[in-house]
Amino acid sequence: MDVGVVLQCDPPAMQVVELAKQAEAAGFSHVWTFDSHVLWQEPFVIYSKILADTERVIVGPMVTNPGTRDWTVTASLFATLNEMYGNRTVCGIGRGDSAVRVLGSRPTTLAELRECVQVIRELGNGRQAHLRDRDLQFAWAPDSRLEVWVAAYGPKALALTGEVGDGYILQLADPDIAAWMIKAVRDAAAKAGRDPAAIKFCVAAPAYVGDDLAHQREQTRWFGGMVGNHIADIVERYGSDGAVPTALTDYIKGRKGYDYAEHGRAGNTHTDFVPDEIIDRFCVLGPVEEHLRRLAELKDLGVDQFAVYLQHDAKSSTLQAYGEHVIPAFSA
Repeated sequence: MDVGVVLQCDPPAMQVVELAKQAEAAGFSHVWTFDSHVLWQEPFVIYSKILADTERVIVGPMVTNPGTRDWTVTASLFATLNEMYGNRTVCGIGRGDSAVRVLGSRPTTLAELRECVQVIRELGNGRQAHLRDRDLQFAWAPDSRLEVWVAAYGPKALALTGEVGDGYILQLADPDIAAWMIKAVRDAAAKAGRDPAAIKFCVAAPAYVGDDLAHQREQTRWFGGMVGNHIADIVERYGSDGAVPTALTDYIKGRKGYDYAEHGRAGNTHTDFVPDEIIDRFCVLGPVEEHLRRLAELKDLGVDQFAVYLQHDAKSSTLQAYGEHVIPAFSA
């Protein structure tokens, strides 16, 4: 099982690059970033510097969306980076959250997401794509190779992932919920005539190595709020009658709103509705032994990559602990 890392594009940008270099040195396989251009700096500019200063890591957004860039521009960004640095990109994509909501917009429809995935993948692999009654192709990118991994929680989005995604991104590390979600994606893939085993599964969540569990919870409580944004959309659409596991829908009943100015940040002041139980289930906290135990559970479910959200006050020490103890245990 691979281990990746997820960074925010907080200034200074070169600090993000330095963390990416530390991650590669520690053995991490992927460097992902948030993609929310109003809240943080532009990730694709930073990717170019990361790729120039590293040799092995794969970079990409966790996640981009169909709404903030023209799809052909997004595909061109990936194909250009691939030409420059040798096919070391991956496209994580979803309907959109902070990147669109801070603009006063809403997440795109699933139909738009489906078409966007197909257009970006075809163009990003040097193939022809059909868009707006035109056949388009990057004649300059015949050797570009790009996978598109879809982030999803709701039943229809999970089905779409199984039907068109190269990979699936689940942003929480609860093994029971992960098993439910992975099964839904695999079932949809099989129903669509695809090989379920060909889809890559990535679980992403905050991970913090240490012994002060109370402090770790406060540093990662923001994550339950972030996940709650997506779950609130699902409850609005489907109700809370079992369309997704009740462990997801129950805890957001105390949610009173959300301020994107504090999105994805430790010390978020409006996520007090997130109980400790949810933090412990969604995140991976505690000493190294607990991280090894949880990642082993996820690996047994068929998870191909665990991606560490590194939005807390122990970034370097967590990277070091994973490099010394966790990644070696799974690299074989």
